[in-house]
Amino acid sequence: MPKILVLGAGLVSRPLVRYLLDKPDFTVTCASRTVSKAVKLVDGHPDGEALELNTDNRAQLEGLIKYHDVAVSLLPATLHVLVAKMCIQHRTTMVTTSYVSPEMKALDSEAKAAGVTILNELGVDPGIDHMSAMRIVHGVEKRGGRVTAFRSYCGGLPAPEANDNPLGYKFSWSPRAVLVAATNAARYRKNGDEVQVEGKNLFGDSHILDVEGLGKFEAYPNRDSMGYVDLYGLQGIDTMFRGTLRNLSHCEVWLKWSHLGLFDQTEHADLAGATYAGMMGKLAGTDATREAVAAHLDVSTDSPVIDKLAWLDLFSDQTIPEGLIAPIDIVGGKMLEKCPYGEGERDMIVLVHQFEAAYPDGKKEGLSSTLIDYGIPNGDSSMAR
Repeated sequence: MPKILVLGAGLVSRPLVRYLLDKPDFTVTCASRTVSKAVKLVDGHPDGEALELNTDNRAQLEGLIKYHDVAVSLLPATLHVLVAKMCIQHRTTMVTTSYVSPEMKALDSEAKAAGVTILNELGVDPGIDHMSAMRIVHGVEKRGGRVTAFRSYCGGLPAPEANDNPLGYKFSWSPRAVLVAATNAARYRKNGDEVQVEGKNLFGDSHILDVEGLGKFEAYPNRDSMGYVDLYGLQGIDTMFRGTLRNLSHCEVWLKWSHLGLFDQTEHADLAGATYAGMMGKLAGTDATREAVAAHLDVSTDSPVIDKLAWLDLFSDQTIPEGLIAPIDIVGGKMLEKCPYGEGERDMIVLVHQFEAAYPDGKKEGLSSTLIDYGIPNGDSSMAR
């Protein structure tokens, strides 16, 4: 039987592992740094195996890839290229949900020469969004028209009834990945002009999107939209925008947090054994009080920016957990502690496409495509499914 290797047993791994194990034609190895998570996913299935894997053990990782027919990488995005290179070397098919990075794209000719298939962008966004977008693009083209504007929005959020914390957010996928994405620069086209946004100012470029049946959300640009102009066959398009959706007040708060340095990935040795308040004082270069940090950020002491920092206990004298010395990991750990999904709560996926099309007879047309999906109470999240 074909042998499938699933690398990672995090928040989005379960539906895939169980789907494969429910088929009679595969054996599945689930490998994770925390083997107990893999054991829980395999759940004693006779065609499944759970293994402990530290990706720093390159020999073990390579041995697993060599042994299997397909490797599914649900590891942190920084490890996908390493996995891809091993898959090419050992002629193992690779699948991942993540974006095609420049480093991954550079492996294209090498993979083709080896006859190896590497499939990327097979998630919600990127993934399902590509397929639903192209369905409409091709429909316009079949009717003799061309798409002149394309705006795509996606958000993984708590369902309305589960949206009950001050952040308006809960984690249905890797907390670190969420925070890293908050530092990405962005590029898009608006009315014929190219717009570039620095990572530190990502949340400063936001607007409101009204989603029928759900209400208003904040939208901000998602990475490099321009890379999809050629991929979608939309050369000459006037507007090309891919964005992320969040609940209201998110962008104002996260912009200031970004400026403060909460998403900094640099490791600071002097944060070992420090308190959360100590980290805040270090980042602000001032006293670790609400008043001092508010003055540093040029906001009022009762602003959402400061209130939400306080709700996360970031002004507290609690000691930062051992091993966390980068602000992004310290904040991510605290967010995961304070913003989990509770028993029976649902997450929600919102995916919205908006198109403008023009036809040779002068007719113009607006088109939209919307997906709203919810997680299963006490079951798999929508993000994972």
